[in-house]
Amino acid sequence: MSVVRAAITQTTWTGDQASMLDKHEGFARSAAAEGAQVICFQELFTGPYFGIVEDARYYAYAEPVDGPTVQRFAALAAELGMVMVLPIYEEAQPGVYYNTAVVVDADGRVLGSYRKNHIPNLDSFWEKFYFRPGNLGYPVFRTAVGAIGVYICYDRHFPEGWRELALNGAQIVFNPNATKPGLSNRLWDLEQAAAAAANGYFIAAPNRVGSETNEFGDKAVPFYGTSQFVDPRGDFVGDRGSTAEEEVVIRDLDLDLIREVRNAWQFFRDRRPDSYTAIAAP
Repeated sequence: MSVVRAAITQTTWTGDQASMLDKHEGFARSAAAEGAQVICFQELFTGPYFGIVEDARYYAYAEPVDGPTVQRFAALAAELGMVMVLPIYEEAQPGVYYNTAVVVDADGRVLGSYRKNHIPNLDSFWEKFYFRPGNLGYPVFRTAVGAIGVYICYDRHFPEGWRELALNGAQIVFNPNATKPGLSNRLWDLEQAAAAAANGYFIAAPNRVGSETNEFGDKAVPFYGTSQFVDPRGDFVGDRGSTAEEEVVIRDLDLDLIREVRNAWQFFRDRRPDSYTAIAAP
């Protein structure tokens, strides 16, 4: 398959989980009606972005990777013939939780999971309260639309993981986010484009949008959307998403461009892993 029609979504918390799940099912159905073959939702799509606070009641949003959310959307994936990337709050066992994305193939088979490796702990992003660091490496999943990798939000600040995904054969890397204004605005403009060009693959980065004041009141932060696709040259594929409104962003990705770019820019030939001795040091 050369050209893949891909979708990413951005929205804010509806106020309850049932309507949030219904909303995302609607996103998938509308994207499929427009010919999308793969879709990725925003980080922790089933609930609010609870990293704003440290509150144990949000542990209740965690569920196993074979739990009701994944089962529901795996059945939907099979119905629609669509690959899905499902960023959930994973319960590995009581008290052991991960920020996880589950990859489901177009026939509804669960291919596996990626667990967020880099966990922030700073104002309004108190994630170490909720998540253990990932321990599944940087897997790449062979799907009906090609080889897919996942990186999650804060991960994107670390170039080593982007490169691991490239070396593992990723053609499209989905990077679901919950990102707010500040220093990250400038990084958001740079990081996906730089990583796509450095590694010669496509990146699809959904981000939350709007303020979840219905959950956090004055503590809520304004997520800025701007969900985006970037090609292997580091160019945006079409316009980026809205900075303020809910949106399903759909773009056509020509996977043949990967070979074209990598043949022109021989970064993989010219790598010197034998010389990068400090990178793997603790």
